[in-house]
Amino acid sequence: MKYLYLAIAIVLEVIGTSFMQASDGFSKLVPTLITIIAYVACFYFFSQSLKVVPLGIAYAIWGGLGIVLTALISVIVFKQTLDWPAIIGIALIVAGVFVMNVFSKSTVH
Repeated sequence: MKYLYLAIAIVLEVIGTSFMQASDGFSKLVPTLITIIAYVACFYFFSQSLKVVPLGIAYAIWGGLGIVLTALISVIVFKQTLDWPAIIGIALIVAGVFVMNVFSKSTVH
């Protein structure tokens, strides 16, 4: 339960970033409004997660998982491609978040 707000923040960040792509440089009203609302809500839930999860840990998880999910959305929805260096880099990010959560004494278990 302690990571629920962080998970919500991550999903909202991915939604905001995806609609930012769809907004075409903020030239389309509806995607622009969704981007703004998603980011405001994202930062609210992220701030709530910081009541329990240490900042460095929360930000690493938020950033890492946000990168992975956004990359997946870019491939699935926007039909963009990832080359092998990008895939390896994303895998290293996932590995880093895993190592931090499993082995670090800084995380909240």
